[in-house]
Amino acid sequence: MNQPNILLIMNDDMGYSDIGCYGGEVRTPNLDQLAGNGVRFTQFYNTARCCPTRASILTGLHPHQTGIGWMVTDLDEDGYRGDLNNTCVTIAEVLKLAGYATYMSGKWHVSRNQAAGGSKHSWPCQRGFDHYFGILGGAANYWQPSSLTRDNELIDLASLPEDFFLTDAISDEAGNFI
Repeated sequence: MNQPNILLIMNDDMGYSDIGCYGGEVRTPNLDQLAGNGVRFTQFYNTARCCPTRASILTGLHPHQTGIGWMVTDLDEDGYRGDLNNTCVTIAEVLKLAGYATYMSGKWHVSRNQAAGGSKHSWPCQRGFDHYFGILGGAANYWQPSSLTRDNELIDLASLPEDFFLTDAISDEAGNFI
């Protein structure tokens, strides 16, 4: 039997019923179609914050077990280190063991270190993704995102096209990966 393709979409700052497939009033036909032909989470609980929710969806664990109990600041407590710890595994790390190619496009935001020259131990390519495009941090300027990264290299913002827009670039890269 062929392995199924897996596409996992996480959208920050949305409520459970904001999209059509969960009863929302906003028309979301493309997301509804994906949901209609796939698996929808009905008992995934977020933490009302992007980093811990992302840590949970990447690992299947409670965010405190991953080191992202709050945000990406080290609060000097094991559950609050602000970095994916080395005792959890990501979905990408597990899928690689099953022979999958793994790609991510979008916001990472589960690592303290976003600077060039620093440790990359918890960046996407070190946590199981073959290729990555997106921002390492939380918020960003949509036209000049400071932590814009491809794989393990920060992108020189001067090299971006004049019409660069982060949301479009993330979508385009996801399409290219697929």
